[in-house]
Amino acid sequence: MTDSNDPKAARGSIHQGPNPGIVAAVFMLLFLASLVPVTLLMGETHFPSPLQPPEEVVAYFRGDVGARVRACAFLQFAASIPLGILSATVVSRLRFHGTSAAGPSIAWFGGLAASAAMGLSALLQWSLAQPGIAESAALTRGMHYLIFAIGGPGYTVPLGLLLAGICVPALVMKLLPRWLAVSGLVLGVVGELSVVSLVIPGALFLIPLTRFPAFLWLIAAGFKLPRARSSP
Repeated sequence: MTDSNDPKAARGSIHQGPNPGIVAAVFMLLFLASLVPVTLLMGETHFPSPLQPPEEVVAYFRGDVGARVRACAFLQFAASIPLGILSATVVSRLRFHGTSAAGPSIAWFGGLAASAAMGLSALLQWSLAQPGIAESAALTRGMHYLIFAIGGPGYTVPLGLLLAGICVPALVMKLLPRWLAVSGLVLGVVGELSVVSLVIPGALFLIPLTRFPAFLWLIAAGFKLPRARSSP
């Protein structure tokens, strides 16, 4: 018979790990901070879109933007770390609550893939900002497309898997409010659809439509996901 006042028993009923809501907030703040150096807040030009003419893209990286782009890359690479930690923590918490469905494994794969995509995109961005690289127009354009592909749909598609992998078991087990779980599923679907932007440029809006609402959703879900296991 277990003593209800036993500290070990009490610890066993509470998930041990960082608060996913706080980790998600750190992730969001680092990423948003990374945008500041490459927006009009810090200069007369902003980081070029893949829809801009090639000559504008090359001209941007040949300008005096190296330090700003490297700062952006540094912060985005830093942001990829809490995203990986968040994924591990949320998956661990879902399994702590006893789910044996595939959802947590899907979330784990999606979260790690999204974290890796963000980190790789940041490293490519840092490389492109090094002196002399932009002298080659073909290399500049190729790396710019890679940065977009990996950090755009290459990030939002697995992010959608992370969201869906959290939402389905959380909805079934009632670990999250229904409205929050359903809205996360919708975001997950939008994330999967963002892959269309690789063949239809007009679908590029699906990338920010996934990226920015997902920040707030992950914070809300991180704070709402119960830390304590329900009594049988």
